[in-house]
Amino acid sequence: MVKRGSDDDGAWRRYAADLATNLRRLRLARDLSQEEVAYRAGLTRYTYQKYEKGESRPGAAANPTIRSLLALAQVLEAPLSDILPATAPDLRVR
Repeated sequence: MVKRGSDDDGAWRRYAADLATNLRRLRLARDLSQEEVAYRAGLTRYTYQKYEKGESRPGAAANPTIRSLLALAQVLEAPLSDILPATAPDLRVR
C-alpha cells in the first residue's frame, strides 16, 4: 500500500483550510448561523462546525462527501465552484 507523504498532507490541509474559509464567507454573506446551514443541509451542527474549521475530526483535515458539498452549495445558494478552492492539490500517488 502506498502512503502519501507529509507534503501531500500539508497540501490537503491548506486546501481544507481554504474550503473552510469559503464556507464561512458564504454563510456570513447569507446571514445564516452554523446551525441553520447544518440543519438545512442535513448535517449535524458538529460536522458543519468542523468543516468551517477545516477538520473532519480532531487532527484530520476536512474531507466532506460530494453529497455534503452539493447540499451545502444548495443551502448557501452558491455554485459548487464558489465553495471549492480554485486550486486543488495534486493527489496522484507517485
